[in-house]
Amino acid sequence: MLTLTSPVETPFHRLPAGAKLGALCLFTALLFHLNSPLPLAALLAALAALHLTQGGTFAAHALRLLRPLWPFALVIALWHLWQRDPAGGATILLRLLAAVMAANLVTMTTRLSDMLALTERLATPLRHIGLAPRAFALAIALTVRFLPVLSQRVAEITDAFRARSPRRPGHRILIPATLAALDDADRVAEALRARGGAG
Repeated sequence: MLTLTSPVETPFHRLPAGAKLGALCLFTALLFHLNSPLPLAALLAALAALHLTQGGTFAAHALRLLRPLWPFALVIALWHLWQRDPAGGATILLRLLAAVMAANLVTMTTRLSDMLALTERLATPLRHIGLAPRAFALAIALTVRFLPVLSQRVAEITDAFRARSPRRPGHRILIPATLAALDDADRVAEALRARGGAG
């Protein structure tokens, strides 16, 4: 399966996963305390500069990860323009971009194994209600891994449909995409069973 971790090594890779996730929580809380575009734009610019200091390849990879946001950004922009509230729309867009960019920075510089170990430690209290922390952490890790895989699979199915038909893909790709996701899930389950399960 695909990984979201950047292959470009940066100083952020050496920071503990817990420290990065804690900083992300504080940064996100700060974003929601700012209610005007100017300070949010300044934070976004600082975040972009932080990415650029790690090199062009790293920054380009981070920019590609923001691509899925454009439909949401378009809807938000059009809605606030229709409501004649451009400042409110700009605030929401800047907050969204900054939050996702910061989350991507953490994801890109944290190995999945480190994230899995941290999640397992944080989920330890769940033992008291009968939920195995290891299984919980593994479920979250698999979800994170499957998101880019599923996105790529949908793109491949969409391209295949367009190559065979002049009609818009739309709802017609839902069944093939669902079957592909179930097939991937089945393969992962088989691989887990072959390795002794979630253990």
